Amino acid sequence: MKWKIDKQTAVQNLMDLLAADGPSGNEGPVADVVKQKLLRAGCKPEWMRHTGLKRLSNEFTIGNLVVKIPGTVKAPRLMFSAHLDTVPICRGAVPVKKGNRIVPQGKTGLGGDNRASVAAIVTMAQTVLQNNLPHPPITLLFTVGEENGLHGAKAFEPADGGNPAMCFNLDGSGERGGVIGALGAIRWEATVRGKSVHAAVNPEGGVSSVIIAANAIAWLKANGWFGRINKGSCKGTANVGTLSGGEADNQVMDYLRVTGECRSHNPASLQKISKVWKTAFEKAARSLKNNQGECGAVEFYTASDYRGFRLKTSEPVVKRFLRAAPEAGRKAYTEIISAGLDANILNEKGIPTITFDAGNFHAHDLNEYVAIPRYLEACTLTAVLATAE
Repeated sequence: MKWKIDKQTAVQNLMDLLAADGPSGNEGPVADVVKQKLLRAGCKPEWMRHTGLKRLSNEFTIGNLVVKIPGTVKAPRLMFSAHLDTVPICRGAVPVKKGNRIVPQGKTGLGGDNRASVAAIVTMAQTVLQNNLPHPPITLLFTVGEENGLHGAKAFEPADGGNPAMCFNLDGSGERGGVIGALGAIRWEATVRGKSVHAAVNPEGGVSSVIIAANAIAWLKANGWFGRINKGSCKGTANVGTLSGGEADNQVMDYLRVTGECRSHNPASLQKISKVWKTAFEKAARSLKNNQGECGAVEFYTASDYRGFRLKTSEPVVKRFLRAAPEAGRKAYTEIISAGLDANILNEKGIPTITFDAGNFHAHDLNEYVAIPRYLEACTLTAVLATAE
């Protein structure tokens, strides 16, 4: 390796991107910082475009930022991806450097998830273009709305990025090897309907939707189907995320909306867990009756959020990562995680995608920080991956 990244520039990239606003749905300001830096590095305006906005909900102001850099050598197109958005706790973050770390000033998160990854990819592009390093065609994909549902990745089509042969996704918290597998998830929504009466005058005549939901959730917890699930071959997790309903304190609640998720590495287990939750809610509705023998009802809807994936170590994208990691000072190993990533969606769309970290720790936390040495390794590793034969 005859070149080196400019460490001072790499850290400045990170500081600038951490300071840019960009919560889920409002990623425009941080995308502008990315574009400005890439233009100064030698990217041409015609290489950049926003895509997928029409495939996103109205809450989004921009689509994914896609940058297609022409190759100088004939080889399959590579893609590098990272998400632009940060979680609400990072709103107003002011990054400061303390020793070998970058931390937030004040009571906010930092946004190292995933600005460290964005900065590493920007640094890679600067390194490749400003040093005239030989490289295949490269696509940079900066997605929107990852934190609240992998929306940008879902709106991305391979043709948007020039149909890349493989992808290196930068994301995660803490030190990771190459993530070659992650679990799948189902999101569910239960509409619980009871019967409304005056809660003081005629409570016996009511059917409380909150009691239906409480009975279902209590049964699921008592029988090992809430939280971490280990029922023989069926393993996974399940959770209730939100509850909303009711109109007045003196009215027996006749409507409650409950949402949650189920996750598992095994598709059959995922379907089983979802079915058990549906059955529990339906049974609880039938079981709760008023003094007239009337019961409640439940409408239980499920939707696949993302599918699990598992790459083989013989995949070219995995082999390329394992060859490149030592050149950047990292251990060459792979792992499987219990989380969802843009990589889930990209693999589902037929783009073999491996994920590695960019040095941020304690994501979504007031104690979040970026370890500068680990971040610089990610910058180097990304550039090695972009230029290796």
